[in-house]
Amino acid sequence: MRRFAYEPDMEIKGSRSYDVCIIGNGVAGLYTALNLDPGLSCIVLSKEGLEISNSWLAQGGIAAAISKDDTPVFHFNDTLVAGAGLCDKNAVRTLVDEGPHDIQKLVALNVPFDLDDEGELAITREGGHNRNRIVHCGGDSTGRETVKVLAAVAVTRPNITLSGNTFVVDIVQDVAGRTAGVLVNDGEYNIILAPNVVVCTGGIGGIYMHSTNPSLATGDGISAAVRAGAKVDKMEFIQFHPTGLYLKNKIGRTFLISEAVRGEGGILRNRFGDAFMKNQHPLADLAPRDIVARAIIKEMHKTKSEFVYLDISAKSAEFLEKRFPTIYGECRRNGIDIPKDMIPVCPIQHYMIGGIKTDLDGRTNIEGLFACGESASTGVHGANRLASNSMLECLVFGRRCASYINSHPAAIPALSDVVQPPASHRKQNASKDPQAIKKKIQRIMNSKANVVRTEKGLTSGLLEIRAIMAGIDKSRLLTKEDVETYNMAIVAEKILLSAKRRRKSIGAHYREDQRR
Repeated sequence: MRRFAYEPDMEIKGSRSYDVCIIGNGVAGLYTALNLDPGLSCIVLSKEGLEISNSWLAQGGIAAAISKDDTPVFHFNDTLVAGAGLCDKNAVRTLVDEGPHDIQKLVALNVPFDLDDEGELAITREGGHNRNRIVHCGGDSTGRETVKVLAAVAVTRPNITLSGNTFVVDIVQDVAGRTAGVLVNDGEYNIILAPNVVVCTGGIGGIYMHSTNPSLATGDGISAAVRAGAKVDKMEFIQFHPTGLYLKNKIGRTFLISEAVRGEGGILRNRFGDAFMKNQHPLADLAPRDIVARAIIKEMHKTKSEFVYLDISAKSAEFLEKRFPTIYGECRRNGIDIPKDMIPVCPIQHYMIGGIKTDLDGRTNIEGLFACGESASTGVHGANRLASNSMLECLVFGRRCASYINSHPAAIPALSDVVQPPASHRKQNASKDPQAIKKKIQRIMNSKANVVRTEKGLTSGLLEIRAIMAGIDKSRLLTKEDVETYNMAIVAEKILLSAKRRRKSIGAHYREDQRR
């Protein structure tokens, strides 16, 4: 694997300097920025626009122990159970103890959480939770509404600059190995000098054929961090959401049917109308996601079907349109009237549980490099993420990351201190058809690293991905798509290698040939 995606002879037009550079404009990135000391200059980079991120698409809500019959201890226990024994208990304790405070901060920022008839926060329940503890906005638009408010506040802060359509090519370091900033492509190559770089680039769904993630989620932040020497952890744990909307011949981003639908009484049924989850787990349809996803796959094979059904017809049209306006509307656009019709669903890639290894302050093994949100592996999720803990993780550890940076001032490096890539002898340009390589990576991951895995599949998938990487390693990467393709291959290789090494099934990692 090469250290730099860019070549030494590529012209760098200029540089800008900030105290903090945040890569990603979802909840983790924006909340980190808002918690920085106002005296620190900060730039928040986004690959495209504000409305294209995993946070923007998040439906379910944010989990926190804020109801009268709930406590952080209950939330702690549910998280550990879902994580199948691999959670970092200190990280989970930090999440559940500090989470309610961050919910109150969002309330103070006027995030429009839904309220009950008494004017209090409306709190619901999702899979794996034994208490109602999920707050939400607009019924099923929590991510979008939260991002909109955080961005609106961010643009009023004089120390925060938002920079869209800015693609991070590489993380750069000084001669001592400390983080010095990032090299970006925003139409031309520029260096952003910053002693603190925070990776908040979200998920990796773009490496799969079917995902709830936007297509731009190609693991760019994780890959750039890996090339810079950052450690990754738990890359084998990919969460497949049990209920993606099944549409025949659909490839690419798949619409998510939120777990909250099952939280409100939705029942999974096979093609014959049988409710099959009641015999699979004590929580039935509200079992942890990995269990539900595998049960659906099993039922699909058993009934020779490409999908199962989610039945929420027991609820009225009025209730469903108010509680799930986004889902209600999307289903209607596809000819499904959910008060009357059952929703065809199947498991799809949804969330990257592992990622860049961090401590409780978002720090990586490289000084000055941090990670938060889905890009990070804090240890909170263990082997399987508990529903709606993801946005809470963005908040708690984004705030803690900002607090660490606030209390540890660092000087902005000089451009002359930035280590440049060594002379290259690469002559050939990357493939003229990077889309074809991307699709090949997606096909490999879909067939070899999906819900159910085998030694044979992982081994052959790893050989195929490494062959792709070897070709890219020898090539000049001249476009954003070239670099994206390389990033996808790097992440795919890490996932397949980690999955191959973990021989026993646990949580979201299920080896059909090694079930125990």
